[in-house]
Amino acid sequence: MTADFILETKGLTKEFKGFTAVNQVDLKVRRGSIHALIGPNGAGKTTCFNLLTKFLPVTRGEIFYNGRDITSLKPADIARLGLIRSFQISAVFPHLTVLENVRIALQRQRGSSFDFWRSETTLDQFNDRAHELINWVGLSDYVGSIAVEMPYGRKRALEIATTLALEPEMMLLDEPTAGMGHEDIDRIVELVRRVSAGRTVLMVEHNLSVVSTLCETITVLTRGQVLAEGNYETVSNNPDVIQAYMGTAHG
Repeated sequence: MTADFILETKGLTKEFKGFTAVNQVDLKVRRGSIHALIGPNGAGKTTCFNLLTKFLPVTRGEIFYNGRDITSLKPADIARLGLIRSFQISAVFPHLTVLENVRIALQRQRGSSFDFWRSETTLDQFNDRAHELINWVGLSDYVGSIAVEMPYGRKRALEIATTLALEPEMMLLDEPTAGMGHEDIDRIVELVRRVSAGRTVLMVEHNLSVVSTLCETITVLTRGQVLAEGNYETVSNNPDVIQAYMGTAHG
């Protein structure tokens, strides 16, 4: 593995009782880039994410992060190395405020225990940094809002803020614009672009207009295998990619 690539897989494979969900995937993510995993539904994209972040054990193959073999590490170990993921379904505390969510993430990043039962003043030390992150993702008007009551796009922005609180070197975003209208999509695209400054982003995304706008490299999966890779122009004109997408509901 060269220094140019922050994340690399070799022969990455995941089998479920005879069904091969991910099959011999070789992936190289260039440091400082925005890289997309795309493909029809059921192509193995989210399974790949789960393997990379160790939410699923690898059947065969190897995963390297910053030149280190992380194949056998646990999810918490991966996070401590700076490889942080978001989820397709917003993973924030729904009944806490925006500020409380971000403060808890900051507390976790510093290795503190979760002091839910102690005075709220325990978390006050994180207020300044929490407000910085909240403002940075465009949620300054929602500081005191309860997460569950916020518009969907704002919840995703909050999730990105809590992910940033963990100070990731590389972020894995699982369908960050899923279920959004045009206004929210534009907002999240701009946020991802800002987030990518100084770090690497690997994202699963169905929306090809988002991918074409953001991503320098695109890996196309189908039936758990790499079908094509390159920039948007290359993969969008690939006959095999066009065939794989024919008849699917999403781009």
